[in-house]
Amino acid sequence: MKPALRAGVAAAMAGLVLDQASKAWLLYGFDLPRRGSVAVTPFFDLVLAWNTGISYGWFQNEGPFGQAVLIAVKVVAVLVMAIWMARSQTLLAALSLGLIIGGAIGNAIDRFLYGAVVDFALFHLEIGGRPFNWYVFNLADVAIVAGVAGLLYDSFIGRTAVKAP
Repeated sequence: MKPALRAGVAAAMAGLVLDQASKAWLLYGFDLPRRGSVAVTPFFDLVLAWNTGISYGWFQNEGPFGQAVLIAVKVVAVLVMAIWMARSQTLLAALSLGLIIGGAIGNAIDRFLYGAVVDFALFHLEIGGRPFNWYVFNLADVAIVAGVAGLLYDSFIGRTAVKAP
């Protein structure tokens, strides 16, 4: 196995394990469902949100058929990205794809186990008496965003990237 591919697989595993461990601890150890919203800092709260849709809550679908379709789409996307990762020429591209894959698998596991993705992190602030809230997200989402940012950096600044299959 190429070193870049090995690093990408390690990034996927790390992202997946950290995501699932954080969700399990918040749900069962910390008991976030019972606690409700927990202020951690003046601008960050732990809250429990069940996302039955995709990014930013788009395409909300609580039925089993809709959840199965979303899982199937993720399986295809993960397979395509795994092929892309195996063909990648740079360490950054492989790491980035690994993060995206790990995050996608983490959120797919949630859909399978709970019928929705477990989101829990909320950044917020108040300006002039008006509250501003960011979307509620999880560590899988962080891994996916970091992976996309890495791919963008690699494609614009790094060596010529291998195109997606």
